[in-house]
Amino acid sequence: MEALFCLSPRYRLDDESPWLEGIDPSRHYWLAVNGNKDLIVALPGLMVSSLNELKQVMRQFRALQPGEKMTLARAASGCMIHCVGINCYALETEMNGRLVWHLFDQEALDSLLMTAHPDWQCAPSDVELGRKLLMRSLQSAIVNPK
Repeated sequence: MEALFCLSPRYRLDDESPWLEGIDPSRHYWLAVNGNKDLIVALPGLMVSSLNELKQVMRQFRALQPGEKMTLARAASGCMIHCVGINCYALETEMNGRLVWHLFDQEALDSLLMTAHPDWQCAPSDVELGRKLLMRSLQSAIVNPK
C-alpha cells in the first residue's frame, strides 16, 4: 500500500535535534532528515564563481514572495527553491525518483546559501562527505550504465 501523501522534512537553526551533518567541498548540504541519523541525504547547494554572483543570488532569494521560485543551477545537478509562505522555503530535490520538498525557515536556508561564498571552506571532517558522494555516483554509474 502506497502512502497518499508524505510530510516534508523541516529544518530550523534552533531545532532541538541536529539535522546538519555537514557541507562538503562541492557545496552539497548533508542533512539528517528531520534529525534522523539513519536517513542522511545530500542536497545540491549553491555554487557561484564570484562574489558578485553570490550577492545577486542572495538578493534574488531574499526578494522571493510566497508562490515564487528560483533555480539553483549546477553543472551536473541543481534544485529549485520555492517560497512557500512568509519565512518558509522549500528546497525541491529528487529522491528515489520522486520530488521531495525540504522545508527551511529563512535564517537556516540563508545560512546554507552563504556557504557559496568564494572564501568559504568546509570543515576538514566534511571532506569525507564529498568522498561519499563521489562513491555513490560511481556506484550508480556501474549499476546503471547508459
